[in-house]
Amino acid sequence: MSTALQMTVFGLALLSTVFLLLATCTDCWMVNADDSLEVSHKCRGLWRECVTNMQDGVRTCDQYDSILADHPVKIVVTRTLLITADLLAGLALATLLLGLDCIKFLKEDPRVKLKMCYGAGVILGVGSILGLVGSVWYAVDVYLERAMLVSHNIFLGVHYDFGWSCWLGMAGSMGCFVASVLLTCCLY
Repeated sequence: MSTALQMTVFGLALLSTVFLLLATCTDCWMVNADDSLEVSHKCRGLWRECVTNMQDGVRTCDQYDSILADHPVKIVVTRTLLITADLLAGLALATLLLGLDCIKFLKEDPRVKLKMCYGAGVILGVGSILGLVGSVWYAVDVYLERAMLVSHNIFLGVHYDFGWSCWLGMAGSMGCFVASVLLTCCLY
């Protein structure tokens, strides 16, 4: 039973870590949500802003000036939290891999392997909370920005909704959290 649970948790942790990495690297955290007929599709991400022409499919992206340049707080905080979550999830994944019963590393000491799995669960839990806070922070900021414009009857021609990268970050964080709970609570 323990081996089956470990393999299931490892698969979930691996998939969730991939989701977190993809969310950090991709550039569709906000998408234009204008109800009128659009000729272009705009996405804003943590690293750049891209526009795709809907008629011919040509995509152009503008990189943000510099990592050290003055950026909105939501971008800086989300970048920081998601990069930290990615690093912690990767560390937890490596620790979990070494702690699996089917891996020959430290095969003669099962208590150490169990502690490694437990430690991976704790690290994964911390990473999942950071990733979830970063993703939700960004989503709430997008919502508040949109609500403020609507409440003041300001229409700039386009408004943004949550993009698939934001949802991917939330899904990856929740998957890491579930894997963490399974490792820390159910493995014993």
